[in-house]
Amino acid sequence: MIPGRKTNKNLHAVIMAGGKGTRFWPLSRETFPKQFLKIIGEKTLLESTIERLRGVTQPENILIVTTAGQSELVRWQTKETLAPDCILVEPEGRNTAPAISLAAFKKRKENKDALMLVLPSDHHITHLEAFEAAINEAVAAAEAGNLVTFGVIPDRPETGYGYIKSGKPVRKNVFRVESFVEKPDARRARAFLKDKSYLWNSGIFLFKAQTMINEIKKYMPDLYKAFSGIEKQLGTDQETAALESVYSRIEADSIDYGVLEKSKRVFVVRSDFGWSDVGSWSALGEIMEKDEAGNIVLGNSVNMDAEGSIFFSSGRLIASIGLKDMVVVDTSDATLICPRERVQEVKNLVDKLKETGKQEYLMPKTEERPWGHFAVLEKGPGYQIKHICLKPKARLSLQMHNHRSEHWIVVSGIAKVQKGEEVFYINKNESTYIPNTVKHRLENPGMIPLKIIEIQSGEHLGEDDIIRFDDIYGRTKH
Repeated sequence: MIPGRKTNKNLHAVIMAGGKGTRFWPLSRETFPKQFLKIIGEKTLLESTIERLRGVTQPENILIVTTAGQSELVRWQTKETLAPDCILVEPEGRNTAPAISLAAFKKRKENKDALMLVLPSDHHITHLEAFEAAINEAVAAAEAGNLVTFGVIPDRPETGYGYIKSGKPVRKNVFRVESFVEKPDARRARAFLKDKSYLWNSGIFLFKAQTMINEIKKYMPDLYKAFSGIEKQLGTDQETAALESVYSRIEADSIDYGVLEKSKRVFVVRSDFGWSDVGSWSALGEIMEKDEAGNIVLGNSVNMDAEGSIFFSSGRLIASIGLKDMVVVDTSDATLICPRERVQEVKNLVDKLKETGKQEYLMPKTEERPWGHFAVLEKGPGYQIKHICLKPKARLSLQMHNHRSEHWIVVSGIAKVQKGEEVFYINKNESTYIPNTVKHRLENPGMIPLKIIEIQSGEHLGEDDIIRFDDIYGRTKH
C-alpha cells in the first residue's frame, strides 16, 4: 500500500477465477488450472492477486467469480484471507461478459454507487505502488460514468497480447480509447512498439456497477434482460436455481467484444506496473531470473550447451544436450517439449488431447487438496489404487460412498479412523476395510505426514460418489 493513502471504501474488487489455463499445460489442468498453482514464488497466482489488493480495497469488498467446478479450490485458497461469502459461483463458464454482468448486478444490489475493479486471478504484477497509483488515477474517470481500462506500456514487440490504441488525453495518463486491436503478427507488433499510442491490453477494468449495467443494456440487451430478470433472487436462497436457469440459455461472449469495443465511454490509463498475463511458458522469460546462457531452470534439471530455453521439472530429472530456444516441462504423468516460439499453440495441443481421449488434459496424476494430496497409481475396470498423503493434524470429511468400498493400508505415520460409530487407530503396515454405504473419516493425529495406499473397488469410482456429512474445509456436499 502506498504510504499515507487509505483504501477506497467504495471500491470493490472482482477477481475472475474461472479460467482453464490451457496454455500452461501440463502443469495446469482443466480441474486444477494455473490460478491455483505456485508458479512464481510461494503463493499461488490467486493468492498473490488477493495479496496485492490489500493496498486498494478492504477484504470484505473482494468478490471472486468462479465456476461450480472450481469453487472448492477457491474456498480452500481463500479460507485464511477472505470470508466464505466472497465467492460468486457461476453454474458454468460463459466467458467474461456473463461473469462481469452477474458481478455488476450483484454489486449494484449491495451498493448502488459501487466502483468495480475487475481483474484476472492469474496475472503477475511486480510494481505494486505503480499499480495502486494507476488505479487511483482511474477512479475519477470511472466515477464520472466511464469504463476505464489499464493499458501497459509495451517493452517488446509482443505477439501474444491484444493491444489498445489510445487517443486524445483527458487528464494525466488517462486517454480516450480509439480502438482495440487483436493479437498482431511480428511485423505489426514491431510497428506498435515504435508508435507510443499502442498499449498492451491488461484485461483489468474499473467502472461503476451501474455504468456497466447501462452499457450492457445498450449493447447486449439479451444478457441484460437475463440478469435483470433474476436480480431479486441474487443474494437469497433462490440464487443458485435462478443462475442455473439463466446460464442454460445465455450465450458465451467476451466483455471486450460485447461492450468495450462498441461503447463510446471507454478510457485507458497508460500504465507501467510490471505486468504479465503469465499466458504461456514463454512468459516466464520476462518474469524470472535467467542463467548466463539465458535459460530458466526450475526443479531437477541438468543441461549441457543449452541457450534461451525453459526447463521445468516437478520431480524427475531433466537432462538435455544442446537445446536452444526450447521449452521442456516434465510432470509425473506428462511431458511437454516444444520450441519457445510455438508455446501459444499448447492450447491447440490440449484440444487434440481431448479429441483423442487422453485424460491427461483433465487432471494431474497428483491432485492437491486442502488436507494434502493424492495420486492415482493404477486404474482398471472396477478398481482404482491411490497413494494418499495427509498433512499433520489434517483430516478428511466424514463421508460415505454408495458404489465403492475402500481398503486402507498405512505406509507411514499413524491413522485415526472413524468407521460407522467405531473410532480406532492403525499403524504402519496395518490396514482396515471400509464397506460401501458406511460413514467414515480418515485423520492424521500425528506430527509427520500420514501416507496410505487406498484400494477402491466397485461399479463406480468417480469423485462424484462422495456424500459429505461434515467437512472442516467448507466444501459442498455431493
